Amino acid sequence: MKVVVCQGEPIGGEPSREELLALWEEELAKIPQVTEVVYRKGFNYDEIEEIAEDADAILGAWIKEGFFDDAFFTRHPKLKYIASFAHGFGKIDKEVTARHGVTFTNTIYGDVTIAQFAMALLMDICHNVRLQDEAYKEAVSRNVRVERGKGVRVQSRQIELYEKTMGILGLGSIGLWTAKMAAGYGMKVIAYSRHKKEGPEYDFIEQVSLEELYARSDVISIHCPSTDETRGMIDEKAIAKMKDGVILINTARGDIIVEDDLVKALNSGKVYAAGLDVVCNEPISKRIPLMDCPNAIITPHIAWAPAEARFRTVRVAAKNFRNWVEGHPTSVIS
Repeated sequence: MKVVVCQGEPIGGEPSREELLALWEEELAKIPQVTEVVYRKGFNYDEIEEIAEDADAILGAWIKEGFFDDAFFTRHPKLKYIASFAHGFGKIDKEVTARHGVTFTNTIYGDVTIAQFAMALLMDICHNVRLQDEAYKEAVSRNVRVERGKGVRVQSRQIELYEKTMGILGLGSIGLWTAKMAAGYGMKVIAYSRHKKEGPEYDFIEQVSLEELYARSDVISIHCPSTDETRGMIDEKAIAKMKDGVILINTARGDIIVEDDLVKALNSGKVYAAGLDVVCNEPISKRIPLMDCPNAIITPHIAWAPAEARFRTVRVAAKNFRNWVEGHPTSVIS
């Protein structure tokens, strides 16, 4: 069995690509059916014919809507398994995959990591610790005594989360972990998901309608995929239903929010602040209006980046592949 692993260079330089490749070697060696492994420096649609040539499996593909069609699999009849290293994915034609006997999987590697980043964005909004640090050090360096009641002592509004309401929009694995972390701060957690979640792990969450989530939440954290139903759902009408001074956090996909409507809400104060790890049309190459809002924190889609999550990606993706080889596939995109 020939396997192509599309492993790019990790952002931030940690871990190194060589460390990840060493882990791939270790994990794939556990699958005796694998007779050949080809490593490529990331996935590129311009090179897909070369990537897929004689391959039985591709690990690390970007699953773009409408790309993997009947003609593609007719050209590559050996190819029966395609894995994305991401949580999210584009639309897949179920009839085509069934006809050609192809299995697609995604990789749930970053639920804890991305939830932690969502809470980090929230903590920055609530406390702005770096601003406090810089102002304090600068004042002391000027021999300014920092006393109670003096303006230099508190540089920004400090917000306590205890007993406030966290609204989770999308109660998948990342949303569930964000809910757990919010509960750890003493927040009341409510959530909306397209399908009600069942099981004891959800008992601490009150599952409500979307309208109720908008109306009751002090903080709304977005964890739903980008689909025809969710793109643009956070628009002027949705924001109008929210509490005055609501905080919005988005570590999911940028196009879930109508950015022009969010800019207006940030400037008016309807939305107190937004913490965004994603924006529309990534990667962006020029400044966008949201960047002119001082109450918007924007990071370049890095919630997934810790080294721990990079290593976990390899282990989870390799395990999913091994499960497919052994006849009991997991994390299948249906």
